[in-house]
Amino acid sequence: MIIEDLGLIPYREAWDLQKKYVAQLQEDPNADERILLVEHPAVYTLGFHGNADNMLASEQYLRSLGAECIRIERGGDITYHGPGQLVVYPIIDLRRHHLGVKQYIEILEHSVIELLAGYGIQATCNKDAIGVWIDWQGRQPRKICAIGVKVSHGITMHGFALNVNTDLRAFTLINPCGFTDKGVTSLSQELAAPQDLNKLKTQISQILPTHLR
Repeated sequence: MIIEDLGLIPYREAWDLQKKYVAQLQEDPNADERILLVEHPAVYTLGFHGNADNMLASEQYLRSLGAECIRIERGGDITYHGPGQLVVYPIIDLRRHHLGVKQYIEILEHSVIELLAGYGIQATCNKDAIGVWIDWQGRQPRKICAIGVKVSHGITMHGFALNVNTDLRAFTLINPCGFTDKGVTSLSQELAAPQDLNKLKTQISQILPTHLR
């Protein structure tokens, strides 16, 4: 499994790269699987079946911010990507790992939960709301990691976005993942200090593959 740190890369460029690697795996069952680690400039993405009404800003206003909203083929609703966020795109063949889609999503969730536990943060997943949450059953449920995937002929693309040093004001322009009654948080907000994104990349690169074996 090849792990590539692509740094800060435009969303559409990373999207095209994912499609390239997916095609390679579909054409050659022995092709390398990959985990892509990226950050994106500001962009909003809306899942294939997502509700466009959850984008609260006009296209003109987004352009004034240097951002856009792109409808893509993953599951889930709307989310934000931007600098300071760790985005992880696993391009793997679920059949190699004897996994179904539900099991795969659970692996993504539990990998992030394990990562956060190392920072003293107790996070959970919930069958009614894909992703990783803090205080889900408490007074201030807030999402720290969004998950949205596409699986075609057993090959995965898209993945998850963990808010690390993300500017959370960007989420005020949407109903994140379609929710109007739950908040969004980041690792830096929970710990009241900026975090080392490169360190987190190294840690998730160690944790995620162990769950996929």
